[in-house]
Amino acid sequence: MTRIAILDDYNHASQTMADWSEVKKRAQVDVLDQAFATIEDAAKALAPYDVLCHLRERQPMPRALIEALPNLKMMTVTGGMHRTLDLAAASERGIPVCHSMDRPGGSQGTPELTWGLIIGAVRKIALEDRRIRTGQWQSTIGFSLSGKTLGIVGLGKIGKRIATIGKAFGMNIIAWSPNLTQARADEAGVKAVAKEELFKTADIVTLHIVLSDKTRGVVGAHEFGLMKPTGYIVNTSRGPLIDESALIDALQYKRIAGAGLDVYHREPLGPDYPLYKLDNVVLTPHLGYVVEESFRAFYGDTVENILAWLDGKPIRVTNAEALGIKS
Repeated sequence: MTRIAILDDYNHASQTMADWSEVKKRAQVDVLDQAFATIEDAAKALAPYDVLCHLRERQPMPRALIEALPNLKMMTVTGGMHRTLDLAAASERGIPVCHSMDRPGGSQGTPELTWGLIIGAVRKIALEDRRIRTGQWQSTIGFSLSGKTLGIVGLGKIGKRIATIGKAFGMNIIAWSPNLTQARADEAGVKAVAKEELFKTADIVTLHIVLSDKTRGVVGAHEFGLMKPTGYIVNTSRGPLIDESALIDALQYKRIAGAGLDVYHREPLGPDYPLYKLDNVVLTPHLGYVVEESFRAFYGDTVENILAWLDGKPIRVTNAEALGIKS
């Protein structure tokens, strides 16, 4: 019987967000709710499976892992792409990689969480929550967003949504990315500035740029040195955009006022993450896209993709051209 593994489904959401009954009539479906520490661990655990169902990019899928899985015949990914999956290696093995579709609603999750982190950080909500439970009262003073400057790094779909909400708070909006022009910034009604100006003038910096070789470590000790000591940084994009050691240093020594983080260099976090001990950072476990609307679309399409593949007619095949599949 075909064996299917649903990867990194920490809360078994796949089973409540889609109907797997038809798949289970034709295959064994296992939900794996733990991340693998190494490629070797992943290879050992995943070796028996014919189909792997990825949730976003939680489990990296480099060539070495793909080549270590003798039974692998098909993969599904949620979203339009999986940046840590070696598509060429999958194609060389003749493995179709099927994706899900973007739908209205789910894409709002990350912008909304970003604003939750911004407000949570500047109003010290998590810290005050912890303190009020121990009998303390009003131990911090925050600041109002109105009239403050929001610096957006990356003015794509999410960045533009962030700008719209920022304007509703009465904020001044500036933006920077390596290829941003004022003409593009005008479309969002914001001012394009140089990178150094953004970090010098923004009261809050929020990152919404794609991780690549060019943007890895785009925020480091130099950028933190430019920021106001009263400034905050928020990251709901990808952890490696920020030099983590520089971030820890800036927070620990109060070179900036605080941070709100949803993404990290390594996920899930280990038990000794240095920022656990700091009161000036709000941490969430990569929740940006974790909303019901997204998950119903993700896993509904995953079920459709698997059934179509079992019928010998794969759909939404990312590497269709390489495999000579009409999709």
